[in-house]
Amino acid sequence: MSRTVIRGGTVITAADELLADVLIDGEQVVGLALPGSSLSGSFTADTVLDATGKYVIPGGVDAHTHMEMPFGGTFASDTFETGTRAAAWGGTTTIIDFPIQTVGGCLREGLDAWHAKAEGNCAIDYGFHMILSDVTDSSLKEMEALVGEGVTSFKLFMAYPGVFYSDDGRILRAMQKAGDVGGLIMIHTENGIAIDVLVEQALARGHTDPRYHGDVRHALLEAEATHRAIQLARVAGAPLYVVHLSATEALAEIAHARELGVNAFAETCPQYLFLSTDDLARPGFEGAKYVCSTPLRPVEHQAALWRGLRNDDLSVVSTDHCPFCFKGQKEMGIGDFSKIPNGLPGVETRMDLLHQAVVEGHIGRRRWIELACATPARMFGMYPRKGTIAPGSDADVVIYDPAARRTLSATTHHMAVDYSPYEGKETVGRAETVLSRGRVIVDRGEYLGSAGHGRFVPRGTCQYLR
Repeated sequence: MSRTVIRGGTVITAADELLADVLIDGEQVVGLALPGSSLSGSFTADTVLDATGKYVIPGGVDAHTHMEMPFGGTFASDTFETGTRAAAWGGTTTIIDFPIQTVGGCLREGLDAWHAKAEGNCAIDYGFHMILSDVTDSSLKEMEALVGEGVTSFKLFMAYPGVFYSDDGRILRAMQKAGDVGGLIMIHTENGIAIDVLVEQALARGHTDPRYHGDVRHALLEAEATHRAIQLARVAGAPLYVVHLSATEALAEIAHARELGVNAFAETCPQYLFLSTDDLARPGFEGAKYVCSTPLRPVEHQAALWRGLRNDDLSVVSTDHCPFCFKGQKEMGIGDFSKIPNGLPGVETRMDLLHQAVVEGHIGRRRWIELACATPARMFGMYPRKGTIAPGSDADVVIYDPAARRTLSATTHHMAVDYSPYEGKETVGRAETVLSRGRVIVDRGEYLGSAGHGRFVPRGTCQYLR
């Protein structure tokens, strides 16, 4: 096993910022040492990486991706190979993706299908949540077995009737079971039944353009569903994790629940922090590039989301990475916004956009790492193996240049999608060198990784519930 030392950088974790050398033996961090100390000087390394003037941070943990996901008659354009490679370029070294239970099928079939997609193809490590599309006695029984295999979180949808939708009774039963077996229920909180009525009415009025996607998925319907999910979780006595929260009103429901001591957690995504309904309303069919669910909101919602990130009512920033090409995929919805595949690319840009938030004063450096690395690892039972730089942790380490300037563009990103929702946006900060379990997989503009390096990571239970 090779040994590596990263010298001269500022190590930033959720807890500390310090000048230190990072000592790596094989796949693990074995120590942090003051520069010039006897411990650092006596560490014999095969590889020395110079991080002078740079940050040394944990690899990002993106807890919400959808590689190769089937949706609306097509598939997300990133495979596990292309998507994890793009993640590595952006300084993310772990993803958690979502196997899907088919209606009438068992959880095992869905999980095995996703293992087959991912195994041998990933550039970085990965875990799985499980989408429950059909809550039955047999699928509830399977939940305990999956928790034992390290798949400890389960996603249900209040949206998409006829596809993923679960009614309140099924959600309650899943929450009760999760509470019994140590699982964490994740919920897509939108009132899908009401939304479908609004979609039908909008199309009947001839409102077919992409901007109407945001109108029919009203913020109050996200808030109502979030409130309902919280109450169901309280009745079940189980924790709740709300995915891709986008609206001020929904955030208020989370904040109130947390004030009451409810184990209610929520994530948001970069698109809700940096994009808005102005993008959905772009001329022609350009707005289709920005169709995702929950939808982009008016720009006024962003201030509340930033405040929620600062005060921990929002605990995690994930991507909901689910890319569809504009040509041939998003275009499926020309003349009917409801047929536009829902999803945006983001797995490569998340770390840089959040560092831009540091530059702009929205959050501090340690909070950046907390939101993007440490808390998702703790939330989903990977910490301290992932999400930090400490003796015994996996050597998922990024040398990050805080002064590097770049312009985000589809011409330079590595995601398998033909547009960037942030086209032309200038950011400050970029991953310079990326290590996954001690192996350099990106270095100064060169990709050195390989498909199959990434391994499945069995997860423990949510560490905020202990």
